[in-house]
Amino acid sequence: MTVRPRNVLRFDPQRLPVERVDGHLPAVGPQAMTIEALRQRFRQPPRWSPEALVERRFVDRPPADASVLVPLVVAHSELVGAAQRPLSVLFTQRTEHLSDHPGQVAFPGGRAEATDADAVHTALREAEEEIGLPSDAVEVLGCLPLYVTGTGFHVTPVVGVIHSLPALRPDPREVADVFQVPLDFLMTPRHHRHHVVGEGEERRRFLSMPWPGVDAGDEVPAGTRYIWGATAGMLRNLYRFLAAPVTA
Repeated sequence: MTVRPRNVLRFDPQRLPVERVDGHLPAVGPQAMTIEALRQRFRQPPRWSPEALVERRFVDRPPADASVLVPLVVAHSELVGAAQRPLSVLFTQRTEHLSDHPGQVAFPGGRAEATDADAVHTALREAEEEIGLPSDAVEVLGCLPLYVTGTGFHVTPVVGVIHSLPALRPDPREVADVFQVPLDFLMTPRHHRHHVVGEGEERRRFLSMPWPGVDAGDEVPAGTRYIWGATAGMLRNLYRFLAAPVTA
């Protein structure tokens, strides 16, 4: 079996043209992104179909189980009650020397270990190891469907709410930075950009959701946090889950 050295991209995703954006799709409304609405949706999921589940493989190695935490952070505000405060999504920027997905924006998470009780345990353990987030600071809402990356990871996204974000302690060996993006920005499809790279059997499609620090429309200025690939794919599934109509 041949294993390619490191997970080195053969293209720069930020330089690829945008095939299309999804401005025709409705954004998730603020009433669907309150804490109680999210709790209810995970307790009684609607009928929905995930959009992105399996990427084209580009690394030859045995598959590995993994989990990530999709951390929804409650904003601190005295202007509205806690239940109505806006949410943001916490991301990590991976260090450049890592063998898998170096330098990319990611959710905290990693490989499952034999001692993990389940996928939720893996996500919480990895988040504590990577960024110093205590497990008891997270209210777990539920899981999104399994996502298979092009690097062979079978990833369970675990969605959780952080009501009060503690002081974090990122592991400098794995995490170059930690930052947040408003959930409503990510749940607005006009910010979802589709890209295509390669031809024939090498053809790959992926999404990007660049965060410039403000809603800059079509502009992607220098310093933008470039959310793409598996992370963007899992966010797209979260969008589909939250946007699905509730049926009686």
